Amino acid sequence: MKISLIVVGRLRKGPEATLIEDYLLRFDRIGRNLGLGPAHVIEVEDKKGGGKAGEAALLARALPDNATLVVLDERGKLLTSPEFSRKLSGWRDAGQRDLAFMIGGADGLDKSLLARADFKLSFGKMVWPHMLARVMLAEQLYRGASILSGAPYHRA
Repeated sequence: MKISLIVVGRLRKGPEATLIEDYLLRFDRIGRNLGLGPAHVIEVEDKKGGGKAGEAALLARALPDNATLVVLDERGKLLTSPEFSRKLSGWRDAGQRDLAFMIGGADGLDKSLLARADFKLSFGKMVWPHMLARVMLAEQLYRGASILSGAPYHRA
């Protein structure tokens, strides 16, 4: 199952980019044997200043055909890491070929994308900077694959 992280904004070289690369590389290594991955990041940037609606059009165009869409939203469902890993395996076991996680810009996602989502995921009631949300998502993908593989990374 291919995984896309479709995000608003360009991430420059730095600690966040390094963490994302590292976690996605780890995920790809462990997930491959589980039928998960590869994972890649698709960045979109609204250079015309269209706000949430402009970002939504770019994000929607980047969405793979027939992908299950998971949006990150503070009002979404809170999951434990083991519950998240079971969601991943459930989508895989249902025959889903493409899974897309979508992270909006500083103002969040447009209501049209929220309505289109197959699942809304929250990392808590606090609002996180969208660049840190990418890191957190990449880490949880790796953690989820680790849980499914029985690796000792997750200790709970």
